[in-house]
Amino acid sequence: MKKLHLISNAHLDPVWQWEWEEGAAAAVSTFRAAADFCEEFDGYVFNHNEVILYQWVEEYEPALFERIQRLVREGKWHIMGGWYLQPDCNMPSGESFVRQMLLGKTYFRDKFGVEPTTAINFDSFGHTRGLVQIMQQAGYDSYIFMRPDGFDKAPAQEFAWKGFNGSEVIAHRIAGGYNTQLGEAHLKIERLREEIPDGSMTMVLWGVGNHGGGPSRIDLRKIRELMDDSQECDIVHSTPEAYFREVRGTKEFLSYEGDLNPRFVGCYTSMIRIKQKHRQLENELYMTEKMLSTAALQTGLAYPADDLREATKDLLLAEFHDILPGTSVQPAEESALRLLDHGLEIAARLKARAFFALAAGQPKAELKEYPVLVYNPHPFPVRGVFECEFMLEDQNWKDEFSLPVVYRDGARIPSQPEKELSSLTLDWRKRVVFEAELAPSSMNRFDCRIEMLERKPEPELQASDGVFRFSNGELSVVINAATGLIDEYAVGGESFLLPGAFRPIVVQDNEDPWRMDTHAFSPDIGAFTLMKPGEGTDFSGVKERLLPSVRVIEDGEVRTVVEAVLAYRESAIVLTYKLPKRGTELEVHVRVFWNEKDKMLKLSIPTVLQDGAYVGQTAFGAQELPVNGDEAVAQKWVAVQSEEENRAVTCINNGIYGSDCRNGEMRLSLLRSPGYCAHPIYDRPLLPQDRFSPRIDQGERLYTFWLNAGPLAERRAVVDREADMRNEKPFALSFFPSGDGEKPGAFVRLEGGTAQLSAFKKEERGDGYILRLFEPTGSAQTTNVSIPALGIHHEVRLNGFEIRTLRLDPEAGTLEDAKLCER
Repeated sequence: MKKLHLISNAHLDPVWQWEWEEGAAAAVSTFRAAADFCEEFDGYVFNHNEVILYQWVEEYEPALFERIQRLVREGKWHIMGGWYLQPDCNMPSGESFVRQMLLGKTYFRDKFGVEPTTAINFDSFGHTRGLVQIMQQAGYDSYIFMRPDGFDKAPAQEFAWKGFNGSEVIAHRIAGGYNTQLGEAHLKIERLREEIPDGSMTMVLWGVGNHGGGPSRIDLRKIRELMDDSQECDIVHSTPEAYFREVRGTKEFLSYEGDLNPRFVGCYTSMIRIKQKHRQLENELYMTEKMLSTAALQTGLAYPADDLREATKDLLLAEFHDILPGTSVQPAEESALRLLDHGLEIAARLKARAFFALAAGQPKAELKEYPVLVYNPHPFPVRGVFECEFMLEDQNWKDEFSLPVVYRDGARIPSQPEKELSSLTLDWRKRVVFEAELAPSSMNRFDCRIEMLERKPEPELQASDGVFRFSNGELSVVINAATGLIDEYAVGGESFLLPGAFRPIVVQDNEDPWRMDTHAFSPDIGAFTLMKPGEGTDFSGVKERLLPSVRVIEDGEVRTVVEAVLAYRESAIVLTYKLPKRGTELEVHVRVFWNEKDKMLKLSIPTVLQDGAYVGQTAFGAQELPVNGDEAVAQKWVAVQSEEENRAVTCINNGIYGSDCRNGEMRLSLLRSPGYCAHPIYDRPLLPQDRFSPRIDQGERLYTFWLNAGPLAERRAVVDREADMRNEKPFALSFFPSGDGEKPGAFVRLEGGTAQLSAFKKEERGDGYILRLFEPTGSAQTTNVSIPALGIHHEVRLNGFEIRTLRLDPEAGTLEDAKLCER
């Protein structure tokens, strides 16, 4: 016989066309109705996922929550999925996906004593391949998804989805959607009953959804009639786990190795502020956990588990698939920004607490010295350029300049002054920039001394023959004074970019934040061009002199900083290039003032590797991306690379996700200007045509990129660590220590290889600590985890892209393998 497993559910977006309070109200009323039906209809099972909804019921209607707990025990209500919520499944980091599962499974174990083995993301807009290994290690053996609609890369509706490291789950793509219209569930069931072959089975998802509702009495009665009358098909109320247990014995599953993308490519860029703050909270939260874990184990600081969990919940809610992709209404956008700021404020306060604890034992400052302490949270040395501001001991009203000079252990190191954030024209506040290598997992001490000059030194680099030529022996850069763009970027004498790099390009777009109608953005309809000197001077707010629109604004021992101002119609951009006096990494800041509608802004970086592959970081992996101009999604870095030429150009970002590539040209997606929550419905206009409609991402937006190039193997080995260093930035603060206490040394080190430490945190239940390692290059390697204070030197063998979770027992002094979800 045929068999249909009916999966009754009530898809409920906590936020979308409504704000979270309405989502909570819908959850409570939907769960109440579902509980009534579970008690009224024999054999009926209601399935629901998402911790956030259960938490709302627990808080706002405790009696209902207790009913649900009883129904779960009786097998009439099934806890489905087991994640914190249904997030976007492309943009969160690998560690964020771990937390979605970890907090979800911990909650459902604590409250209901259950642990789902089928993960579900019915409504998410595409799915990264990196999910497979994370799900498998979290105890999942199967996965249900719906999008991309009409996905034709997979070999069947059900297939063995292979992860980067050979991991595997059985995936099922939903046919016919995850919900039904009120009173029409039986029609969907009848249709699928006719469509499936004899002797086969499938699942049918039903229930009024998209704003709750779930089962209805009329649907349940008609389904009962179908069950009683169906002779050739067995129709049963079921659960995802029951379906996968049964289907495994009926067929062989063909394999698919790849991501489940693309779908709704506008979502990689819409509401860029949310995406940037999401990345910022990821960075601050995971960095602060590392600092607090070290402080707790080295100084006895109480580990603030509850506060960290609160900030983590802020992050996980912001990853919801209608928040992070930018497809909700404007009040929901503002609410999401408040949510992320709440998490960032918690992280900021906890980071300061850890910092001051870790500053213990630092010696007092000498007379006329200004200490700068920099904490490196990474378990490996970090070389880079660091910045810190501080106040002079007194205001200097004389017509002279106080030059801060940086020393380390009594030896002068490369440093320079740059304009401080304040605009007071008084020699008082100082911003010092210095180059150094930071010891791993420890506080690094620097001291500033003041040298008096008649005036701040003038920049040495000047334009010649219409260009600015910069060289440090390793790196050569040519900036065109007539365009403000980079005409040459060469490493070791080899050019890697074509002329006109970092050109801001304007692309035709429409009002739909999802962009449901395309996989690519086109055509190009314009570009920003250099402002005329008068226009650029006025835009810059300068009154007393005429400025060139490309100018050197800082120059010293550490770097040269060049600024250019460009315009397009009513919009403007400030491009800032930071050229290092050592090394090959080019830092580029983009400050956008955007006033366009139905247009997309991209940053063009044409490389010489015109036949190169395009690769981007994904969750615990690296994915090859399209090179046909289709929009792609990646995380902290993308690269154009050529195995034949053994060269690569890498570009790290601090908060974008969309881009495209064709003929070796990277085009980074900065922002869009669609309407709020508008998408195609038949042939109707996308937005109302009788009034003003607000647009997404109007106003000022900021971006930072780090470009580097060199041999392919060398770039690929280090880009993940570089991306972590640029995103989880070492924390610098000018602080006069007391000299009291014992100075802690480096706590945890990764010695050998290029493995990453994605997490160092206290376990959810218990007194141990969790260290999570990841191999980022795709090639097997060995690293040694060294914790000298506990006498631990632990060798870890990692296969390509493998995740390993370790549990540190500080009392026993042991470091052992652990489950990802900390069972």
